[in-house]
Amino acid sequence: MPQVSAIFWDVGGVLLSNAWDGAQRHRALTQFGLDEAEFHDRHEMLVSSFERGKISLDEYLDRTVFYRPRAFTRQALRDYMFSLSQPNVETLELARELAKTRRCLMSTINNESRELNLYRIETFGLREIFSLFVSSCFVGLRKPEEGIYRLALEITQKPPEQCCFVDDRPLNLESATRLGMYTIRAVNAGQIRDELSKLGVEC
Repeated sequence: MPQVSAIFWDVGGVLLSNAWDGAQRHRALTQFGLDEAEFHDRHEMLVSSFERGKISLDEYLDRTVFYRPRAFTRQALRDYMFSLSQPNVETLELARELAKTRRCLMSTINNESRELNLYRIETFGLREIFSLFVSSCFVGLRKPEEGIYRLALEITQKPPEQCCFVDDRPLNLESATRLGMYTIRAVNAGQIRDELSKLGVEC
């Protein structure tokens, strides 16, 4: 039986809805009547800097939306962006149960911009669950780059064979697997619970 002593979690798509992925952007662009192709070109040039914490949300919006006058305010768009974040209730509760056992170190490895990440940590009580946030906006690295997983291992001083990484995207799991971590492709809370149980992790 594996001896898992640390679980690293993706946030968007696992514990919560995605923060600012394609579906969220499409909803916002539709809500505010923005041209999707025009926005997409600008977004693609800025998203890496945005998620690595190199530019702020306001700088990102300046260059993707407010480079010309709009019929709505920056605050209205910001508020709408934040409102798109919703909990995946059952998976969030599973993570909370695991944290209460104190049997494993609980950390995130996630790609999110700083303002949205901080909002989600606060709004959904993630500090009560996780002792460490290896977020792209804090560390300047993004999944699926191997460096962000390696940094998580170095910070926690956990050997990869004692670690499990949970994410909903196969590409994001590949680097973790190469480093020797156990991985779970998240589908739903029950499936994650079952796969953790096979690794000897019980609530």
